[in-house]
Amino acid sequence: MATTLVLYFLASGTSKRMAQTIANLTRADLHEIKAQAPYTQADLNWHDPQSRTSIEQHEHHGRIACVNDFPALDHYDTIIIGHPIWWGIPPRLVANAIDQLPLDGKTLATFATLGGSGYQRSQSYVQRVIDQTHHQVTIIPGTVLSNLR
Repeated sequence: MATTLVLYFLASGTSKRMAQTIANLTRADLHEIKAQAPYTQADLNWHDPQSRTSIEQHEHHGRIACVNDFPALDHYDTIIIGHPIWWGIPPRLVANAIDQLPLDGKTLATFATLGGSGYQRSQSYVQRVIDQTHHQVTIIPGTVLSNLR
């Protein structure tokens, strides 16, 4: 039985490919973080200030409902969360997943899929979410992955 769980949120498929590779390399279980209201291509149009993602990402304390079908975390020691970077931070959906998960006593690592910027702002955001939820976790600094094969 795996002691690591890789959770991922995908918009275009890149995060899923990266998550699958990491899960294979670490012999981890894999699970997708899904929005209760799935995103459409129009929702993902970051050039449109009225698109769903543009509006959601600018709601600084917003949370986007995710499907609560996460596996029980009892036997996992390490949780790895993969996500795209939207407006410099993880999608608000990822914050909601962190809120919902019983992460106390776990090690949390994150990775992002993006080509254009670093991960410092995203890492700070994840740390803030952890601090707000009062989870007692060990956080391994995240990174941006691209073209992982």
